[in-house]
Amino acid sequence: MNTTVTDIDVLRVFCGGDGGHGNALGVVRDARTHPDEASRQALAKELGFSETVFVDDPERGIVDIYTPGVRLPFAGHPLVGAAWLLDLEVVHPPAGEVWARGDGEFTWIEARAEWAPPRTLRRYGSAAEVDALDVPEPGEWVYAWAWEEEAAGRIRARAFPGRGDGIDEDEATGAAALLLTAELGRALNITQGRGSQLLTAPGPDGIVELGGRVRLEGTLTR
Repeated sequence: MNTTVTDIDVLRVFCGGDGGHGNALGVVRDARTHPDEASRQALAKELGFSETVFVDDPERGIVDIYTPGVRLPFAGHPLVGAAWLLDLEVVHPPAGEVWARGDGEFTWIEARAEWAPPRTLRRYGSAAEVDALDVPEPGEWVYAWAWEEEAAGRIRARAFPGRGDGIDEDEATGAAALLLTAELGRALNITQGRGSQLLTAPGPDGIVELGGRVRLEGTLTR
C-alpha cells in the first residue's frame, strides 16, 4: 500500500475568455510517488478528473496520462496543461513527441490526429440541437458538434465518453478537436461543454495545432 504523500496541482484547461470553465486536470509533478501503472490508475480513479497526468521527467517532459479507468497514449488537455505548468517546449507522452509554445494567453501543442483515440464525430444541424442533447447510455464515445458560424469556423460541441467511469460528459476534449480539425481541414474555434474554448489549426505533414487557456486552481494532497 502506498503511504507516500503526493501533491497534485489542479488545473483548468481550455478555459473560456472570462477564465471560467475549462476541463479539470490533476498533475502529479513527482511521479515517483506512484511508480507503477496500478498505483497511478488508482489515484486517477480516486481523484475523478477526466484525466490525471504523472510527470516522470519534468526536464524532458516525459508524462503518463490516465482517465479514471484507462491509461491513454495521448490526450489533448493534459498535454496543454502540463506544457503550461512546467513551461515546456516539448512534451513526451507515450504516443510521441509533442511540441508546445506559448502565445499570449494561449498555450499551444502540435500533434497528429492519428494519435487521438477513436471517437464518433456526430454532426447536428444546429447549436441548439447540441445544447438539447441528453447524456447517452454508456458504450460509444461521441463528440457531438454543429456549426455556430461556418464561415468563421465557429463550432458548438459536447463530448460524451460513454465509459461508465463517472465522467458522463467531458468539458473540453482536445483529442476530439484534433480529429474534427483533420476531418474538416480548417482552423476551428470550438465552444464545448458549459463554456470552454478550444482553438485549432491544421499544419503541414498531418500536424494539427491545438490551443487554449490554462489556469491553476490549487493543490491537493493525497
